[in-house]
Amino acid sequence: MLSFWNIVTGRTFYTIVFSLMVLVGLGGLVGNGLVLWLLGFRVKRNPFSVYVLHLAGADFLFLGCQTVFAILTFTRGHQQLYLVITFLWFTIGLGLMVALSLEQCLSVLFPKWSGCRPKHASACACALVWALSLPLVLVPSHACGLLTGGSSFLTCFRYQVANIICMFLLFSVLCVSNFILLVRVQCCSQNGQKPPFYGFILQMAPLFFFCGLPFLTYWALKNTISFIASFFSFFLSIAELLACVNSSTKPAIYFFNAKHRQELQRAWPRRGNRRLTEALEMRA
Repeated sequence: MLSFWNIVTGRTFYTIVFSLMVLVGLGGLVGNGLVLWLLGFRVKRNPFSVYVLHLAGADFLFLGCQTVFAILTFTRGHQQLYLVITFLWFTIGLGLMVALSLEQCLSVLFPKWSGCRPKHASACACALVWALSLPLVLVPSHACGLLTGGSSFLTCFRYQVANIICMFLLFSVLCVSNFILLVRVQCCSQNGQKPPFYGFILQMAPLFFFCGLPFLTYWALKNTISFIASFFSFFLSIAELLACVNSSTKPAIYFFNAKHRQELQRAWPRRGNRRLTEALEMRA
């Protein structure tokens, strides 16, 4: 019978994590693919659904790359480039969640602002997140030799520290905006009315805290304290698995918080595309 240490350090541990990662990744690809299809072709988009559409796209890319790279890592060994590519989509997802939470928080704090907001503000915010995430991940990766193979420790340390500050600043903004939203709605809302998508947004922060933060932490330790990251190499497998859970759970949260949940449940067995579309169409 294998001891706990043999399971943790041996191939059995990685086989179990690999199997779970592939299963979770495939399930998340189906869920996010369904969201992309519905919001992209079946549902009339609004400011909120634009964020969800881009978020589902980032999660779909993350899960797709993570699943493929997990198979390649299990069969051929780990490559540094795998981590860079998957973390890029992960960062875009984090930035989109921050933008969505900030917009909802501003709408609650300043109700008049939501009525006069520019028509394409959500699309512009999403495009900005995609554009800024590229240098945010690729520049420190290049400086630390994850893309080219050669690096200077001092240069890598400087870029990585700046990258860590930006990443955890995004995480802090996500937590603070969700906290403000929670306090504002619970304490100051009239007649107990909650804004649209209130549950969806508040559920994303704890989900990221438990399932996304470990992956963010590993990225922070990867180059700044490399000997710890290499000593706890199994932590990367756990962090990647939890990150897959983070990206795979969002479609379920989206569907459960959609309007007309009873209509959604009745639409599935009847295979009524029209009723399913109506059940998922969210109006801000």
